[in-house]
Amino acid sequence: MSNTSCESAAAPGYYQHHIFFCLNERSNGEACCARHNAQAAFDRCKAQVRAAGLAGPGKVRVNKAGCLDRCSAGPVAVVYPEGVWYSYVDADDIDEIVESHLRNGQVVERLVTPAELGR
Repeated sequence: MSNTSCESAAAPGYYQHHIFFCLNERSNGEACCARHNAQAAFDRCKAQVRAAGLAGPGKVRVNKAGCLDRCSAGPVAVVYPEGVWYSYVDADDIDEIVESHLRNGQVVERLVTPAELGR
């Protein structure tokens, strides 16, 4: 019998860190991450992770996401497996997340999204 069950495919540890960027855009005028340069932040993070040699299995995966339902805190990204939510402003914030959290495992406390901020 082959070892191809969902359980083995989803085994913990495939990535050390997985960061998701909300890139959702709302056409109805509601708050959304896309209006706060989320795509540029995603692109910056992906490039910085790659340049630092952090990309790939056992390291870091940078992903796009639809609405993460934290619109009032946007733009947001979340890092797993820790479940740390970040609200960021600019490229310097992204660089700090990459260096501090994704490379060194240290949460960037000043960028952590307040728990009460949701949609």
